[in-house]
Amino acid sequence: MTVHRTVKYNLFKDEDLMIAVHRGETAAFNELYFRYNKRLLYYFCRMLGNSRETAGDFLQDIFIKIIERPDLFDPSRRFCTWVFSVAHNMCKNEYRRLGKRKNMAVDGNIDQYYGDGEASENENQLTAEQIFREINDLDEAEKTVFLLYYREDFSLREISQVLGLPEGTIKSKLFYTRKKISRKLQITEKDKRYEKT
Repeated sequence: MTVHRTVKYNLFKDEDLMIAVHRGETAAFNELYFRYNKRLLYYFCRMLGNSRETAGDFLQDIFIKIIERPDLFDPSRRFCTWVFSVAHNMCKNEYRRLGKRKNMAVDGNIDQYYGDGEASENENQLTAEQIFREINDLDEAEKTVFLLYYREDFSLREISQVLGLPEGTIKSKLFYTRKKISRKLQITEKDKRYEKT
């Protein structure tokens, strides 16, 4: 999907853009697409087993929903929280449809279409990308909490709105998810050192 930005709209807040989309202003939709397509694509890739094709389909579907039903957006809410709630629900429905909660088979390197995972020259230093790779084995709620907190910079309150869970539960999930990933990375690093000896 190719979009062209209109200068007028790049100063609008997301919520005002959605109001303009509701009025049928295509340029406002294009601006929202420009702001969110890579972020949502990354989220769908991580949540749906790193399949570029599946993530692309989901990205197209979410933007079709925005075009067809802009009235579903409540302008008193933050657009960012709302759109990730929609994305989260789409992933939950896909897990149900497939009858499993684990990720599907890994399909290549997602960095090729997000473009910001540059590895460190020091192979012993853990990069952010290595950490994000470890989330593939997490369940759907753990992945969402981790991605929204660390990748999207959502507050605990915003994540609780996306997932419909109390903030305390989100805080707890984040704590245990970090612990799980840290343990896994320590094991991986030990394995690498063992292989070298």
